[in-house]
Amino acid sequence: MSDVTRILNAIERGNAKATEELLPLVYEELRSLAAHKLSHEAPGQTLQATALVHEAYLRLVGDEPQSWENRGHFFGAAAEAMRRILVENARRKRSAKRGGHLERVDLEDQDIAIEGPSDDLLALDEALAALIREDPGTAEVVKLRYFAGLSLAQVAAILGVSERTAARVWAYGRAWLLRVITSSGHRPRG
Repeated sequence: MSDVTRILNAIERGNAKATEELLPLVYEELRSLAAHKLSHEAPGQTLQATALVHEAYLRLVGDEPQSWENRGHFFGAAAEAMRRILVENARRKRSAKRGGHLERVDLEDQDIAIEGPSDDLLALDEALAALIREDPGTAEVVKLRYFAGLSLAQVAAILGVSERTAARVWAYGRAWLLRVITSSGHRPRG
């Protein structure tokens, strides 16, 4: 049993000190996953990898008791938390269009970033929600590959399938999502 799995089991049993031990063990891997995910976002993304990791971690070990079977299950939950945070961020930006929540700031003291459209992420989220309803297994592979940035070998190990099966499911999931997104009138970038 890995250290991470041992600590996750201790957290499940209610050991509060175990939560403090977990972050140093998983931080770099979570940060790498967050950086990978953010590298695929539109230019001007204002959310930093560190902030994404911290928010996801707080959601994972927050007030509600969590139960993780193993390290892979934990990182799958982390990928889902990151996906939800990014979608919430995109929705917040979209609702603030046309100056709805702007306030005056002195530009000399600010870093300026150009914000790109967040509609692609929202279209993906809607399509992924439909895929979860239709085929939860394929949706899990998509979340682990796209949102957690895991390799096919890592996804296969987490899900207990062959790498070839993971590749086949990943190809199917991508094609399914592309069909749904394009049929809904969205045109994916890149």
